[in-house]
Amino acid sequence: MAPVSTIVRIPTVLRPAVGGDATVAVGGSTVGEVLTLLTNMFPGLQGQIIDDEGKLHRFLNVYVNDDDVRYIGGLEAPVSDGDDITLLPAVAGGAA
Repeated sequence: MAPVSTIVRIPTVLRPAVGGDATVAVGGSTVGEVLTLLTNMFPGLQGQIIDDEGKLHRFLNVYVNDDDVRYIGGLEAPVSDGDDITLLPAVAGGAA
């Protein structure tokens, strides 16, 4: 069986940590595996994606294709060859 390759879409704010790339191809069969491999490849992402407790950073939304991982299994959500994982920083704010 060939290794799974997932495209991780990197938001502008995190691109300096990955050499400026908008996308990175990463292996792994679950969201957690992909993100662990991504942070191993680019240590500057450590702490910005996964927190000290091994959970998704609370200010980062993660989608597999168009599905929010919070509703499809979190870090255990499966990924298939060719899937897209989008990292999307949460936007804070409100009315002044």
